[in-house]
Amino acid sequence: MEGKLIIFSAPSGAGKTTIVHHLLTKMPELEFSISATTRQPRGTETHGEDYYFISKEEFLHLIAKKYFVEFEEVYTGTFYGTLRTEIERIWSKGKTVIFDIDVEGGLHLKRKYGEQALAIFVQPPSMEVLKQRLSGRGTDSQEKLNERFAKAEKELGYAPKFDVILKNYDLDVACAEAEELVRNFINP
Repeated sequence: MEGKLIIFSAPSGAGKTTIVHHLLTKMPELEFSISATTRQPRGTETHGEDYYFISKEEFLHLIAKKYFVEFEEVYTGTFYGTLRTEIERIWSKGKTVIFDIDVEGGLHLKRKYGEQALAIFVQPPSMEVLKQRLSGRGTDSQEKLNERFAKAEKELGYAPKFDVILKNYDLDVACAEAEELVRNFINP
């Protein structure tokens, strides 16, 4: 059974995860697609809930077996991807899949699923605000932060390729707008 997909993409720190969590609490017809990654868990992240944390070797093996609908080496040596079985698992429950995914991965999914997918780019107020948010997390070294900043500048240029650009200048407003967009897509 095939269903619909909601894709939220943005540079790291733009607020996509917060918006997706908001939607999941408001809309029981959605279910989060858990991505696979080769990076180590951060803070309280849990395997099978936040991500499927797997080794780089296992990830490469799954790529070779074509188990991913999309994957990216997001940062040097760190892979993220969406397992085909994850989408099928959610659709089999009659739910709509919602993604919190990097920009290039989001565009791959949109190309693959076309009209079945709504691709939303979450735009931060400015690069300066983005830098403050990422630095304020306290989870990354300065070297990793610089890598994230450079990637964010590149990703902001992809915004026009998405179906919708959702401006996250005020989180409550962005959450309300996201809810309306998703409801209208699921139930046209």
